[in-house]
Amino acid sequence: MIPVVRSLLETDLYKFTMWQALLHSHPNSFTEYEFRCRNETAYPLAELKAEVEEQLDHLCTLSFREEELNYLRSLRYIKSDFVDFLTVFRFQRKFITVKAEGERLSIHTAGPQVHVMGFEIFVLYIVNELYFRRFDQQAALAEGRRRLDAKIVRLKEFSTQPAMKHPFELSDFGVRRRFSSSWHDEVTQRLAREVPEYFKGTSNVYQAWKFGIFPIGTMAHEYMQSFQAFGVRLRDFQKAALEAWVQEYRGDLGIALTDVVGMDAFLADFDLYFAKLFDGLRHDSGDPIEWGEKAIAHYASLRIDPNTKRLVFSDSLNLDKAIHLYRHFADRIMTGFGIGTHLTNDMGLTPLNIVMKLVRCNGQSVAKLSDSPGKTMSQDETFLAYLRQVFKHPAM
Repeated sequence: MIPVVRSLLETDLYKFTMWQALLHSHPNSFTEYEFRCRNETAYPLAELKAEVEEQLDHLCTLSFREEELNYLRSLRYIKSDFVDFLTVFRFQRKFITVKAEGERLSIHTAGPQVHVMGFEIFVLYIVNELYFRRFDQQAALAEGRRRLDAKIVRLKEFSTQPAMKHPFELSDFGVRRRFSSSWHDEVTQRLAREVPEYFKGTSNVYQAWKFGIFPIGTMAHEYMQSFQAFGVRLRDFQKAALEAWVQEYRGDLGIALTDVVGMDAFLADFDLYFAKLFDGLRHDSGDPIEWGEKAIAHYASLRIDPNTKRLVFSDSLNLDKAIHLYRHFADRIMTGFGIGTHLTNDMGLTPLNIVMKLVRCNGQSVAKLSDSPGKTMSQDETFLAYLRQVFKHPAM
């Protein structure tokens, strides 16, 4: 077996930041996560079952190395007691099951949230890398390098374009659906070396440590969704989640995710208090232009200069789309662009659209009401209907 996972540090930064916050505020929550593939595949993912099981067995033998823990300690927002917890942490194989259900691959985790929430990113890039190992590697890498060359040329063209008020800043958000770890390394190192004026960071903590790149990330949907089951009124869960984040990080990691129950419902909760405390907002579903205009209008309505805030775009971005959004917004508000699959798996092959989402917390359903069709993930139609009613969100 060739291991896919090379370090427990190789996950998205926001896994660590959410993990710390939930360990401190809700250490006893019990959660379930489910894997899903949203698109057609070249061959049934169920064929990967035995290999996935083998890779998960390997994952559960790993622990954090001392030098990795020291790197986490060096991040000012990571607290010493959390690193102490990670010193003894290991994934437990009993909390994750893999099944072949016809042609579908079923992966399910159930257990204490602080022990199972970390599985997500590893499961996704294990499945992804195993899947693409069956394709012609040399042909894929040749095409990937050709496309990466074109991206770098396009970025270098910025120096000849008219300047805008705020700079163009690009980050790598591609660990979960990458072609392979070696290709991911090649992409981030070339961007950091050849276009450092535009490439500002990576969500991959292992690469940030190994290559001296700035680590990027704050929160994901599972953090916000968890508060739907933490004992507050459902209509108040976003405010409770944001307040808990402020208390945990006190000014650090100030980009808030907006689309757990839709942008309109988020802005209704994102009052002057939160708008001043958070540095900006992250887009992950719905029309990005419409979303950004709503954000700017909201800041203006609160008499906050939008130029002091940042919009981070991360929904299915490619470089052309990022540049288009930059040209639209960069004279009015700071921007940032997190590109994932179109950086780390742009190889001329159809990428997998795979996710692993939180579906239950403390025995009750939780869900995201996406602003994009097809992104809502819950099998509890009763809860979804109630969530839509509370937040006046249209069915999609």
